[in-house]
Amino acid sequence: MIKKNITIALASILMVTAVNAKDYGTVNGTPITETDIQMTMGPSGMKFDVLDDAMKKRVLNIVVDRTLLTQAAKKTEVSKSKEYKEQLEALKSGLLLDVWMKDMMNKIEKDLTKERVDELYKKNKERYKTPKKLKASHILVKTEDEAKAIIKEIDEAKDKKAKFIELAKSKSTGPSGSNGGDLGWFSLDRMVPEFSSASDKLKKGEYTKEPVKTQFGYHVIMLDDRKDAGIKKFEEVEAEIREELAGEDFGKKIQELTKELRAKAKIELK
Repeated sequence: MIKKNITIALASILMVTAVNAKDYGTVNGTPITETDIQMTMGPSGMKFDVLDDAMKKRVLNIVVDRTLLTQAAKKTEVSKSKEYKEQLEALKSGLLLDVWMKDMMNKIEKDLTKERVDELYKKNKERYKTPKKLKASHILVKTEDEAKAIIKEIDEAKDKKAKFIELAKSKSTGPSGSNGGDLGWFSLDRMVPEFSSASDKLKKGEYTKEPVKTQFGYHVIMLDDRKDAGIKKFEEVEAEIREELAGEDFGKKIQELTKELRAKAKIELK
């Protein structure tokens, strides 16, 4: 099972990282390739470029060690062994199947008509709903009296947004205080009910005239913007729909082809 997983992993890596486009250095004259990097990082999906300098150095050092060991292995007779040849053939077979199936999938997706994709979109618009979203800022304090005093200061300010930001930075106990209380965009289900309900009652630019109590303390909330619930445009989901339809067609084609091949094949199981 372990050998099989290694074979599959190696095949996937070779498909994705066939071209070495970056210079990572050399080991005894042998270039460190993108493939070497990906094989070392494994199937996590994390990109080498996003790592911090210390982690990049660690990965590269592991690659160096692997390369040195590989160079040492090449000087032995292991490449002539039966086990090596069997695993190499398994790797080639797995890669052949993966590339063939990938090409089939690409052809199926390419042959999909826009009419068929558009039909699925129109029949299933409910699946592409976007929830209502709010963009708000808040000031969080421990007591109701503190919150009321803050509301009074905002009421008396000429530039209420500027005053709100100032008070958020100086008085808010929440982590967003240093950013002027800005919470960014959020759907209503992301916040505690009391907070979401109070925010949703505000119009753009308005703030709560009474403190909003939650399990975290007392909030003064200002609504910066809102996006009503809607349906994603066709252009936004076309690629997703194409992938879905192609996947369905691919599954059916593989099923039919497997059935046809089985009918013609001589299969002896023990």
